[in-house]
Amino acid sequence: MFEFQTDIYVGQNSCIPLIDPFTSGNLDVPTSVQHLISLHRAVMVTLPLSLVLVVCGWICGLLGSLTRSMVLLLFTGCYFLLGGALTLVGVSVYISYSHLAFAETARQYGPRHVQDIRISFGWSLALAWGSCASEALSGFLLLVAARALSLSRQPGDPHSVVI
Repeated sequence: MFEFQTDIYVGQNSCIPLIDPFTSGNLDVPTSVQHLISLHRAVMVTLPLSLVLVVCGWICGLLGSLTRSMVLLLFTGCYFLLGGALTLVGVSVYISYSHLAFAETARQYGPRHVQDIRISFGWSLALAWGSCASEALSGFLLLVAARALSLSRQPGDPHSVVI
């Protein structure tokens, strides 16, 4: 099987080999590096999937609101709660991955190579937490809207309106 590997050049005559995280598991690397590769895979899947869930959830929420469909509102509320949980998992795994990658780099190349490096997430972490909170809030509000819709219905009313 084809194995992809590139190099990052960090000076005049030195480079650091990079490993494709989606190659087969038969890599001859230490266990700590295999753990980092697994964390990298998880980050590369969870965060984009969370973004896709937000977009699809927005569309379902809009359709549920326009059609006043209690089932679609319930589904979308749960969907947003799942998306918020996925965002939280992705951010947590990314933070863990960053710290472990820094520790592994310091172990492999010595602490003097990384002594001036500080890990900070800044505004990107604030946006991720805001996204997680807004997804959870949206899910909760959609569940409340579905509950309010179910309480306001009369027994003979139709369950949804088709546009």
